[in-house]
Amino acid sequence: MGPSWVAGAVAAGPATMASLVTAGATFGYDLLWVVICSALFGSLAQYLAVRVGLATERGIVSAVRTHLGRRWAWLLVVDTVLAAGLAQLVITKGLADVSAAVTGVDGRAWGVVWAVVLAVGLAGRGYRFVETVAKLLVAAVVVAFLASLAVVPVDPVAAAGGVVPSLPGGVDGALVAAGILGGAVHVTLVTMHTYTIRARGWTTRDAGLATFDVGASMLVAFGVYSLAVFLVAASVFAGADVAPSELTALSASQALGPLVGASAEWLFLLGLLGAALSTLGGNTVAPPFVLADALGWDTDVSDDRYRALLAGFALLSALGPFVGGAFFPLLVLVLAFGLVGTPFALVVVLAVLHADGVPTDPSRSLTAGGVVLVLVTAVLAGNFARGHVTPFPPTEPLSVAVTLFAVGLGLATLGLVGDRLRRRVVDA
Repeated sequence: MGPSWVAGAVAAGPATMASLVTAGATFGYDLLWVVICSALFGSLAQYLAVRVGLATERGIVSAVRTHLGRRWAWLLVVDTVLAAGLAQLVITKGLADVSAAVTGVDGRAWGVVWAVVLAVGLAGRGYRFVETVAKLLVAAVVVAFLASLAVVPVDPVAAAGGVVPSLPGGVDGALVAAGILGGAVHVTLVTMHTYTIRARGWTTRDAGLATFDVGASMLVAFGVYSLAVFLVAASVFAGADVAPSELTALSASQALGPLVGASAEWLFLLGLLGAALSTLGGNTVAPPFVLADALGWDTDVSDDRYRALLAGFALLSALGPFVGGAFFPLLVLVLAFGLVGTPFALVVVLAVLHADGVPTDPSRSLTAGGVVLVLVTAVLAGNFARGHVTPFPPTEPLSVAVTLFAVGLGLATLGLVGDRLRRRVVDA
């Protein structure tokens, strides 16, 4: 196994954790159904990416350029770089904040330290280093939160009620739900997975292993992680004197203290530290993958140009601690922002799988599942974007950026769907 664990490492990160903790602290067990769906939908999204990588034996950008056209390929590059870039800054901020809470050293200094560690580790060692670290950290993070769950009194009756779909809290509930789903179904995960398949050297002969890889990582490991974090949050934080909009690593960990002692605080912080490290490792490689592919460069460290891209993007992480605001709410926003760009990426994947010249024949059930995934992500992304354009026109810089991003990619998604339908009618 391997490539899907890199995607799982990115998914099982502090941004997902922030969404899960915020959901539990704000709505109790009501959004448990979203947590379950996130693991199922995340597995489906990764399986679709696997099919593209194996069928075309290319990264997603090259495949799109060949089968759909250059403009769609570059739009996918912009989508991935913007979503991954924002996530990189905010997650580095979270990693630096946790490091500062543990050591007492200024978080800005930690931002520089972690940026250098990323640059040296990734540019020096390449993909297999990322994969090895991802496996170790995902396993450790899952164990950490399962240990927390073992000592937290979960209400099974109330939890069972959360399996029934509902969306409490209006726009706020939609934002948190978008954040939870965005942790598993994200443009960065979809695009990156086609390159990690290539880096591992897998072909159609490895389809069975690749499928098992997705199931073990996204469905089982990520699913267990998500359930454990959410149930701990719903059981503990909802009754604690912590405002969800002001959650920090320290305040969240302290909420566990009265229940299970000081050891829980350290367990929480170490779990968050591991989650941040695992996410940064995988997230850092995504923009260099798509940019190098778009420019016609090799997507491994044997190409010095790719190596320079990788090191440069890693070093930009040092700016993360200078981002203002509490990082838990920022992380939820990052996932929801990435979700805005995800329907376009999913439509691109489906279009490539059904393009002429691609040696694959997706079943009707797989295609239907992909369409459902597009619709679900589009609705959640639309609800999130609507919350940022009211009142209209927006005046806050972040709201303006979200609005432009959402409108631009929404129009692009409709344009790509229309183009594919037109071509099918002409061919018929």
